[in-house]
Amino acid sequence: MNRREFLRTAGGATAVAGAVSASGSAAAQSTTEVTVGPGGNLVFEPAEVYVAPGDTVKWVWDSDGHNVVPESQPDGADWGGTGSASELFDSGYEYEHTFETLGTYEYVCTPHAQAGMVGSVVVNESGEAPAEGGGGGEVDPEHMGVPIQAHFVGIATILAIFVSLMFTFFMLKYGESPHASGGNR
Repeated sequence: MNRREFLRTAGGATAVAGAVSASGSAAAQSTTEVTVGPGGNLVFEPAEVYVAPGDTVKWVWDSDGHNVVPESQPDGADWGGTGSASELFDSGYEYEHTFETLGTYEYVCTPHAQAGMVGSVVVNESGEAPAEGGGGGEVDPEHMGVPIQAHFVGIATILAIFVSLMFTFFMLKYGESPHASGGNR
């Protein structure tokens, strides 16, 4: 378990305990944390989160010069993000918002949107990602690291070089067969 998972689990347990003691019921809201620019990378981690109505998403800055600006949101939602698209925040800054309206909220870091620094919050009744269709299905080899096609190309290239070198060696060492009939006899 890494630090983020520990904090998410501990934070979730604290939120549940506080909500149960405050309201006397088990219907507790939770907080989901999104890291902004982890390790200086131009991403939100995780890029997509699922929450239930009444849950809070907390963005925590891990590098400098970022913001959270809504691109789209459901009708009737009032999310304003961190404010102006030109206002940037640095490492250590935290921003949170409680989502009430069902739907998908798309957001970007305006200075890094072209680099792919985008994210989304999906508010649904379960607060969880929808289950994938039945069965494991086909796995994309690129999720395993280097695409499998690159391995085939590398093996074929090495084999072609080896065969060419062996053919050249035998032609230089043994030359033409003495039993071959040529046009000069």
